[in-house]
Amino acid sequence: MTEDDELQELGRAAGAHGEVLLRRRRSTGVTELIVDGVFAMDDVDTSTERALATEALRRCPGAELRVLVGGLGLGATAAAVLAEPRVAAVQVAELQPALVAWAGAGLLPGLPRATGQRLTLSVTDVADALTGSPARWDAVLLDVDNGPGFLVHQANAGLYSAAGLGTALAALRPGGVLAIWSSDPAPEVTDRLRSLSDCDEVEHLLFPVERDGRRFDYAIVVARRAGATS
Repeated sequence: MTEDDELQELGRAAGAHGEVLLRRRRSTGVTELIVDGVFAMDDVDTSTERALATEALRRCPGAELRVLVGGLGLGATAAAVLAEPRVAAVQVAELQPALVAWAGAGLLPGLPRATGQRLTLSVTDVADALTGSPARWDAVLLDVDNGPGFLVHQANAGLYSAAGLGTALAALRPGGVLAIWSSDPAPEVTDRLRSLSDCDEVEHLLFPVERDGRRFDYAIVVARRAGATS
């Protein structure tokens, strides 16, 4: 069997932000997401995508939490947010309309049922969602790239600038939590956050993951907006 025979195409669509491809490896059942020719993710190990949600939410006291997820991916982060009963509403901002459509069709392995009153899937740039919702969210979770050093779209670079991080913090309620996923350590993002007057606490968490006999240190940067926790 050739490699082409082994790959089952689940969906392919072209749009303003490039082509997005969803495929499955028949021999292993692994689902892969390719964005504009760049490998974005698979579901071999989704522990860190889920940790993006759980690490942020365990730092958010109270109930009736409102969460913004930037980047749908294969759905693992959104599913982990929905698994927390204290969450009242989840909005996912996804740039690719095909991914939202595939979620509705149950094709994303991490989010097989993209329905429910608590979940809203929006085809929008997360940068626009952040700008348009000041002091709205208890948690903002960003996983739109392979990290600030490995962008899926160059236009996303602004999210990790001081101005972009400031906008993300401003979208949080006082005491709210921002969490950013990266496939590599991201000390530069940590330093930028610590330089912002609206940022109260910053943590740089490392998660070792073994794939194909190699160790990778994925990172999640967690920051709290200054002010009383709601």
